[in-house]
Amino acid sequence: MTRFGLLVPHFGLEADQDLLVDGAQLAESLGFDSLWVRDHLVFHPHGMEGTDRTFVEPFITLTYLAGVTDKIGLGAATIIPFRHPILMAYSVASMSWITRRRFDLGIGAGTFDHEFEVIGQGAEDRVQMMKEQVLIARKLWAGETVEWQSERYKFSDVDLKPQPRSPVPVWWGGATPAAARLAVDFCEGWLPGRITFPTYAARIKKIRQMADEQGKPMIMTGAVPVTSIDTTTKSAVDRLNVPGLIKNANAQKFWLKPPSGEFTKIEELDGSILAGTPDDIVNGVRRYQELGCDLLIFDFRMRFPDYLEQIRTLAREVLPQVSGARAGASAR
Repeated sequence: MTRFGLLVPHFGLEADQDLLVDGAQLAESLGFDSLWVRDHLVFHPHGMEGTDRTFVEPFITLTYLAGVTDKIGLGAATIIPFRHPILMAYSVASMSWITRRRFDLGIGAGTFDHEFEVIGQGAEDRVQMMKEQVLIARKLWAGETVEWQSERYKFSDVDLKPQPRSPVPVWWGGATPAAARLAVDFCEGWLPGRITFPTYAARIKKIRQMADEQGKPMIMTGAVPVTSIDTTTKSAVDRLNVPGLIKNANAQKFWLKPPSGEFTKIEELDGSILAGTPDDIVNGVRRYQELGCDLLIFDFRMRFPDYLEQIRTLAREVLPQVSGARAGASAR
């Protein structure tokens, strides 16, 4: 069964403590499965999401949300490798411990070189950095006393307490073929963020093939579509920064392009965007489910001004049609 999560407003112009709490508690009361944060060190908003550089640190945000909720899952999508691996392992173990096993970890190489240049890591191979960090972290989470000697990290006699209460699910973030391969090789899940349906279908096919070749079970898969719900398709789309989304889509080197070779209209972004009436969103969710999506995180960043109402509409008019277990939830 597909699980449903929400990206929370811890960044941008609408970042707000009350909205974080109200949204988290509302989501939990309506049966959503999880709440998710992003990760940046130096935040330069994507061109389609405005210019405000407010960004609240992800582990602090999740700790805050853990204190005002009881059972809803908490996740990071995705943590990038600017932290020392001991600090990363420590933060994740503490999150698992304090949330009583509610935490999932998304990891990735990051997109913006500047975030790493400012701390002297601009020349690093960030994929290898993240792989090495997780190898170290998994040893620490398993209760080992770790000695590590590599070009990047050198330390000895390090252990970690508290350890995670149970193994932390790790997702590799990114929509590229390489990210999908790393997820199969290295993780329990693949979480590409925004991705069009044709690209998602191609990646899922390849992931199944790679898992079969390695004799592994199929890993978990997810997606994080930008979402907007309204009374008409036009009014939902009008709330999005369509030119910015199209420009961002054309910058994605590894997305499958339309026959013209270039994205020019919003319909060609289907999957990376779910925008329309509740019935439109139902159809989009069902398409993800048909492709085998295990985790769908709704990204309301362009609807944060009416975030709570978007959550209510999603719970009242969409989720009951795509998940019978949630049909009894009351969208207050």
